[in-house]
Amino acid sequence: MTSTLQPATTTEAVKRPDRWLALSVLVLAVLLVAVDATVLGLATPFISEDLRPSGTQLLWIGDVYSFVIAGLLVSMGSLGDRIGRKRILLLGATAFGAISVLNAYATTPETMIAARALLGVAGATLMPATLALIRNLFHDPRERSLAVGIWGATASAGTAVGPIVGGFLLEHFWWGSVFLINLPVMIVLVVVGIRTLPESRTADPGPWDLPSVLLSLVGMIGIVYAVKEAATHGLTWTTLGAGLLGAAALYGFVRRQLTLPTPLLDMRLFRNRGFSGAVLADLLTILGLSGLVFFLSQYLQLVQGRRPFEAGLAELPAAVGAVAAGLVAGRAARRYSVRSVVAGGLAAIGLALAVLTLIDQNTGYPLLGGALLLVGVGAGFSFTVTADVILSSVPKEQAGAASAVSETAYELGAALGIAVLGSIVTGVYRDFTGPTGTPQGAHESLGGAVEAASRLPAETGETLLSSARAAFVDGLTIATGAGAAVLLATAVAAWFMLREQRLENAE
Repeated sequence: MTSTLQPATTTEAVKRPDRWLALSVLVLAVLLVAVDATVLGLATPFISEDLRPSGTQLLWIGDVYSFVIAGLLVSMGSLGDRIGRKRILLLGATAFGAISVLNAYATTPETMIAARALLGVAGATLMPATLALIRNLFHDPRERSLAVGIWGATASAGTAVGPIVGGFLLEHFWWGSVFLINLPVMIVLVVVGIRTLPESRTADPGPWDLPSVLLSLVGMIGIVYAVKEAATHGLTWTTLGAGLLGAAALYGFVRRQLTLPTPLLDMRLFRNRGFSGAVLADLLTILGLSGLVFFLSQYLQLVQGRRPFEAGLAELPAAVGAVAAGLVAGRAARRYSVRSVVAGGLAAIGLALAVLTLIDQNTGYPLLGGALLLVGVGAGFSFTVTADVILSSVPKEQAGAASAVSETAYELGAALGIAVLGSIVTGVYRDFTGPTGTPQGAHESLGGAVEAASRLPAETGETLLSSARAAFVDGLTIATGAGAAVLLATAVAAWFMLREQRLENAE
């Protein structure tokens, strides 16, 4: 392989002695983004008590980060291809650290919403740049597969480390501490990254088309907002309008890319069956898992009575399985086949979700832990190999844009999953029958029921909690059943769409 940026130093780049140290810098960025995505949920009750946001403001505090990051991923991936992936990663990391301080010391709901939005802008620069730099750091396909496995394992570990670290900090310090942990890690990332990361960019990138950026931003935010609002409040004219505006903007984005001489995103990438199959598998997998991921912490804390730190530890087997599988996924895909590893991983997740339809309020941890371990193993195999397929399906100069498509699939899958599966849990939960005097707020969320029960006489409160918890578990089991069906169907689709797909072998 030859680099379009530095053809004379290909061998030197392949054997770059500090490439594994450089990888450690990249996984630091991934770890922080993954941790940040999980700690806010734990901190929300404390933020509510301190800043006293309205219900709408609280929703925006929780959602605006994902709205902005989903809208900007493709644009930032393409910008990194143009101005340099190292440059945009280091700029984004610096901004991420500085804005984390703004999050920690926010004094009003409006400041917090703005800080979360800005953090989304910075976060959108990090994930595509890290994966694209791996594509340019590791020219040997087998080394690249291992690097992608480490990258994916770190992302999985971050989702488990987040609740554990966040739970510990919230039990000992004030809520802003969950954001300040970003700062020292980002300092290390920038200092070491300046010395070890090679710069890479597209040789002849063309202009960064601002109308395309705006269309992508409006399109993704419109769609994600409509999906989340429909899940929370049902279909309204505002929600429908946002969805239609988003769909029209995305249609305009695609049409514009097909006419530009140097598009922001080359739509011809989707003609590659392996690329399209991998992206679709990622989207549907996240969709099917969202019900479990979004509601598992509530189940562990509000149904089984675990503290935040204990609940975080209880979710650890998923990360352990993902890390272990991710490290050997590339080798397994070469020994057997891409489609067998991806489809097998997806089927394993589907079977684990099917097992979780058997849970009740008193389910013992061995069943939960075993199912979570199987979810992690399946995710480690499937996500690692699909990321490798996506990277190896495109030219190096388009690595940033392709990586951004992969990350956008995750964000869209999460939004759709929370909307579809979340509405199942919420719909089943709201219909529970409580004792006389049950306030309306108890029917809105399980957290609301716990709060309402604390203000009622002991016997009445216990009856309310028992009914609410049973209804929540019923909704959760139906959602995990639906997720199992989605994952098993996705496994079948991946088996056919990834037919004859192969990972490169070392030359």
